[in-house]
Amino acid sequence: MKHNTVIALLFASLSLAAAAQEEASALHTHTEAAPSSAPEDTLAQSLDDVTVMGRKSGMLRMPGAENGVKINREELFKAACCNLGESFTTNPSVDVSTSDATTGAKQIKLLGLSGTYVQMLTENMPNFRGAAAPYALDYVPGPWMSGISVSKGSASVRNGYESITGQIDVEYLKPEDDDGVTVNLYGNSMARFEANADASTMLGHHLSTEVLAHYQNSWDNHDGNKDSFLDQPNIEQWNLQNRWHYQNGRYIFHGGLGLLKENRIGGQNHHTAAHVAAAAGSTDVAPLYKISTETDRYEGYMKHAFIIDPEHGTNIALIGNVSMHELDALYGIKTYRVNEKNAYGQLLFETNFDEHHNLAAGLSINHDYLGQCLANAGFDAQREQETTPGAYAQYTLNLHGKLVAMAGLRADHSSLFGTFFTPRFHLKFVPNSIVSLRLSAGKGYRTVHALAENAYLLASGRQLVIDPLAQESAWNYGISSAFYIPLFGNTLKLNAEYYYTRFGNQAVIDYDSDPSVIRIANLDGKSYSNTFQIDATYPVVEGLELTAAYRINDVKTTFGGRLMEKPLTNRYKALITATYKTPLELWQFDATLQLNGGGRMPTPHDGLWDSRFRAYEQLNVQVTRWFRHFSVYIGGENLTGVRQKQTIINAADPWSATFDPTMLWGPVHGAFGYVGVRVNVGRD
Repeated sequence: MKHNTVIALLFASLSLAAAAQEEASALHTHTEAAPSSAPEDTLAQSLDDVTVMGRKSGMLRMPGAENGVKINREELFKAACCNLGESFTTNPSVDVSTSDATTGAKQIKLLGLSGTYVQMLTENMPNFRGAAAPYALDYVPGPWMSGISVSKGSASVRNGYESITGQIDVEYLKPEDDDGVTVNLYGNSMARFEANADASTMLGHHLSTEVLAHYQNSWDNHDGNKDSFLDQPNIEQWNLQNRWHYQNGRYIFHGGLGLLKENRIGGQNHHTAAHVAAAAGSTDVAPLYKISTETDRYEGYMKHAFIIDPEHGTNIALIGNVSMHELDALYGIKTYRVNEKNAYGQLLFETNFDEHHNLAAGLSINHDYLGQCLANAGFDAQREQETTPGAYAQYTLNLHGKLVAMAGLRADHSSLFGTFFTPRFHLKFVPNSIVSLRLSAGKGYRTVHALAENAYLLASGRQLVIDPLAQESAWNYGISSAFYIPLFGNTLKLNAEYYYTRFGNQAVIDYDSDPSVIRIANLDGKSYSNTFQIDATYPVVEGLELTAAYRINDVKTTFGGRLMEKPLTNRYKALITATYKTPLELWQFDATLQLNGGGRMPTPHDGLWDSRFRAYEQLNVQVTRWFRHFSVYIGGENLTGVRQKQTIINAADPWSATFDPTMLWGPVHGAFGYVGVRVNVGRD
């Protein structure tokens, strides 16, 4: 990151702020139409020749018994939001961290636990399993999304048994949306460029189609800490989807196909001065340590819905998706190849007996095939297959929204682990307009594809050992409260929640027991997570809204017979976000400040790293100017410039057993700036 780029960015932001003040002053003496290129969640009311605009809140609480929020495009537009992994910058509940300093793999953390315990859905269908998990957050472009639903704790049994700490469900833009084309272009000072486009059109009265396109390229070799390794891999990605919608009477169809191709090149870019000096006069020079991944992914989905009785909400639906994921990876001299196939189908029925009683029931089947070949690492070729049919029923009692109780039970039979049952219960109580309370309890299960889900560990010089693993299982319990307090003519939104997760069995990644080995083994002892969070949102003055949040994580697991704090996990997180919109909302200013607490490092070996890592802060800002058919945004991320100094252990000797790029606790790059433009063609 060049410092002059950041300085130029800040000066540009100040200039835009000054221009915004002039715009706001001008509104007192001039009447003009508001921009119609604002996000789609816009409410408009015409008053003679003046159009008054007002956008919905960007983050809304789920109305049902489950505790969660819906993040709409208004919230996504507060940051660059290039992909799903960059969509949670302003969210106090979801953390996104980089798994290692060479491959760019990322993971979500929810309730203090790894993203493998969060069930990933795309439009209510499980997706991005197994080998897709380490890079799945990069596979969903931000401009493609119409919203994200984040639910905490044990979720509904409708979508399967895998949700342990929660669900993240991505909603794409729909073919039946307004005709037209939207283009989004983005570039940053880290030599990353992105182009996105979505186009939809009606083909008659009943049929509509949509094309979503994405291209990404980051080509410069950044090595900010001068350790001879790229701070992040150079990535080139092509992503394309074609989606269809048909509706005639009481029959509705959704379907589509998608393909993705991605190349990542990282690792060592050059020999250090120490290497060159040591090799003087010698021909025995170690080769550069290179890491690369080539991915080809194909997927398709369909949804058929038959509305039997609109008055009682009675309908039958058949949904399903399939995917094929091929990966060809190189980690030094280790080569890892994957051929993964997944198929999922569900037949579901839902009806309202009356205004208070609802029943949902269904049948589902999931099939996973995972073929793997790992050379030069002591592993033989492996094939894993699992077929799991299941059935579920869920009853909901709704007493005018004052009391909502949802109880569900599903039974599944795994071809590997036999029959198991998943009970889940949610309760919501709203005694008045000021307070609402929620309780939840439920169990979750998960089949572990240890090597595919943690392939980034192959970048380490340590020996990777994977024991025969049982099915993971855990109970999750939660209590939350929401308060809507009238205060000085506005409403203070205050939320507080506590969640406890206890594992019966868990696949534990053990860095501590042996300094030369990373072992993935079954839990032998206790493993649990306690998380407490409080957050508040309040419109301080007209146009300015502040959100503040604080979360405490207490996560412990048994490693080598000792119950220890889970390594590389922040003990706490504090967040403040501010959004200011000028009158008529022509200008928007967004800022997010995070304070991430310190935590434990894996047990140190020969003084190569410290036993703990420190707390660190990050600041992100963005300025957006809305016009009638386009908007321009400029911003910066990690403007505090904080970065982990030693992102790679023993980077000077990458072919040794002590080389390890997987011990990340903080940012891998410093401050950088970006600029982008969104253009609507044929859309208001």
